Order: sequence, then C-alpha cells, then structure tokens
Amino acid sequence: MRRGVCRAGGLPPPPGTPVGGQRGLSVVREILDVSTTVYESLQVTATDRSLQLVNAAAQAAADRLAHDIIAYDVSDVLSITDAFLLASAPNDRQVKSIVDEIEERLQKELGAKPVRREGDRDARWILLDYVDIVIHVQHSEERVFYALERLWKDCPELPLPEDAVKTRGKAQEHAVATGDHTGIAGDPEGELS
Repeated sequence: MRRGVCRAGGLPPPPGTPVGGQRGLSVVREILDVSTTVYESLQVTATDRSLQLVNAAAQAAADRLAHDIIAYDVSDVLSITDAFLLASAPNDRQVKSIVDEIEERLQKELGAKPVRREGDRDARWILLDYVDIVIHVQHSEERVFYALERLWKDCPELPLPEDAVKTRGKAQEHAVATGDHTGIAGDPEGELS
C-alpha cells in the first residue's frame, strides 16, 4: 500500500517525535518500498467511473468542434480528482457552447452534475468540477499561456474516443487558416501541442 507524500497525506512524523504531546513516546517510522518501473508509473489508476466521464465529455467536446482534446490520469499525484480533461476553442462563444454540451451530455447519459462551475462570466477558461474528473475548456490563447499540458506531462494520458483524438492540431490549423499565429507551435509567444 502506498502512502501520501506529505504529513497531511498520512505519513507518520519523523522518529523520536512526541505523540499526543507526551514526551518519551515516539512513533516507529515504517519504511515502504515505493520503487516503480517506468511502465508501472504510466499505468492508469483512474476509476472506471472517471474513465466513463472522461470519454463522454471528450466526445461531447469533439461534437462541438473543440480543439486539442487531451486527458490525463492525475489520480496518482492528486487526491482531489482522478483525471483532467483539457479542450480549447478559438472564441468565447464556442468555449461556452462546448461546456454546455459537456454538462448536458454527462447529465443525460451518466446522471452526473458538476459540483462546481467556474469562469462563466468571461468564458475564457471554464472549469467543470465533477469530483471524479475536472474539465478545463479554455480559449486558445489561455490554453497556450497557462500550458496545463506542461504541468501534467508526466501523468499517463488517457485513451479518448477517435473523434476527440482527431482534434489534435486543430488549434494550429485554425490559426493558420485565419492568419492568427499568436501562441501556436513554433511561435515565440507560446506552444500548443
């Protein structure tokens, strides 16, 4: 059994630390073997429910023409959620449309309602928190600026429906087609991959 990384996560205090304020009593430190191979560290540990939610949300986002949909299993490094789903769109109206479709689809197909929805006012970055998963739908410029992919690149990538996978690179295609090269891969302002 693996334990958390910080005291709040359940590790015992260092040896010799008084317990319950009484001097003389100490906690015996347990040595855990948590060595893992590269393969083991990339295994998906998210729950089946989380994977269902991620797949339904990714398909809904793809149906609303989201760009660069990707999901990460963060269950090994975060205790608050199992997975992050990231998607983007070139304008605020489409960001809102994608979020509305995801919310409606998860409610209809899986009976899931978000416990929190943030960012509606500006619609530049809307977050849907379903506890099991957290969904980030960002305006393309915010996606490049905040680069959430860089934060979670060491986490295993979750498999997504084919339609969602096909959205990879759509932000760059859109930028080239519209002449807006701000923040696309190869541009000094940022990178999106």
